[in-house]
Amino acid sequence: MKSAVETLDPTKVKLTVEVEYDELKPSIDHAYKHIAEQVTIPGFRKGKVPPRIIDQRVGWGAVVEHAVNEDLGRFYGQAAQENKLRPLGQPSVEVTEIPAKAGEGSLKFTAEVEVRPTIELPELSTIDIAVDAAEVTDADVTERLDALRERFGTLVGVDRPAADGDYVVIDLKAVIGDEEVDSVSGISYQIGSGNMLEGLDEALTGLSAGETTTFTAKLAGGEHEGEEADVTVTATSVKQRDLPEADDDFAQLASEFDTLEELTADLREQVASIKKGNQAVAARDLLVEKLLEAVEIPVPSGAVEAEVHRRLESENRLEDEAHRAEVTEDATKALKNQILLDTLAENLEVKVGQGELVEFLVQSSRQYGMEPQQFIASLDQAGQIPAMVAEVARSKSIAMALRQIEVKDAEGNVVDLSQFIGTDEADEAAQAVENAVAEAAAADKD
Repeated sequence: MKSAVETLDPTKVKLTVEVEYDELKPSIDHAYKHIAEQVTIPGFRKGKVPPRIIDQRVGWGAVVEHAVNEDLGRFYGQAAQENKLRPLGQPSVEVTEIPAKAGEGSLKFTAEVEVRPTIELPELSTIDIAVDAAEVTDADVTERLDALRERFGTLVGVDRPAADGDYVVIDLKAVIGDEEVDSVSGISYQIGSGNMLEGLDEALTGLSAGETTTFTAKLAGGEHEGEEADVTVTATSVKQRDLPEADDDFAQLASEFDTLEELTADLREQVASIKKGNQAVAARDLLVEKLLEAVEIPVPSGAVEAEVHRRLESENRLEDEAHRAEVTEDATKALKNQILLDTLAENLEVKVGQGELVEFLVQSSRQYGMEPQQFIASLDQAGQIPAMVAEVARSKSIAMALRQIEVKDAEGNVVDLSQFIGTDEADEAAQAVENAVAEAAAADKD
């Protein structure tokens, strides 16, 4: 098979492919066999019709069309692989020539496809990354202790106007024009949580039990989502959360520790661990941000449009132009990140071990609430395993890149992120174990 690539623009190429008759012949033989099993011709049993009879009754054109349709994708994939293309979408294929008759000629076709653009990343050693210090203060520990006390607090009714943090039982009614579009009764709401209507916190602050007020807000859901409504809210009761005293008794109630001192020490360790984790997340985000700033990444418009259409169609919002603009921006950003990290993974020669892939798939299955085996089987059936491998490689590429960068905190101290990004030595050891297992399995088969 012969092939050649023409670059149309930084994100699109034209692949010209010629498949000689000898290479196409297995496909043609299979086409004859398949057609012989489908047609009914007097004097011949199904599946036993000779090729020359099929040519006479069905036509050579039908045979070669069947062969081309069946294996065109395979020829395209082989040519794309041989030319080291990295397609980002489905190709637009045009067949320009087919064999005129059995034994002569060749199949020729062109395929235009969007591909991952070639970008030059800066040397990782030139990148400086500074993250916040992981110092744990007494205020940090107190905040975590208070959050724990909140969990064991009790709600107590109060005879005073509602204030920030109070829990108010409310009746609420929304009206647009003369139409009541929504109403709820007897629901508990904490002032300051901000998880209902915009303006509700302000409306409830200062309201005593039995009092009513009205405000205007955009509805957050339902068929009138986004529309402004006149909202009437009544506070039927006001409660505050009384917290238990922070003492040894509380430590025994809320934890496995006997004393407040022991509980406080454990909370300090928890805060330290969280802050170290935050440093790793910040370093990862800063690395991606700095790489994006350092390189211009052309984005394939067709790939973006396909993703936008898929998402809008799934949401049944194809005609929502404002939402389309938002989704287009998100899809463009996501594709830029993907191109960047795929390039980074390729530059660092990232390899994904079977153990790493299985661990990622098991974690993902939990997010979808599925059994791991069921989740993996569904991905395999949908042909999505390679996409999962690529996702693991992208994540691993960031970790491997951070190993080559000296991350410092705001005070200039070097930050050790090995707990989160691993080490090259650990990767090599894991790969050696995986190779040994694979060799043992191969030996058992032999």
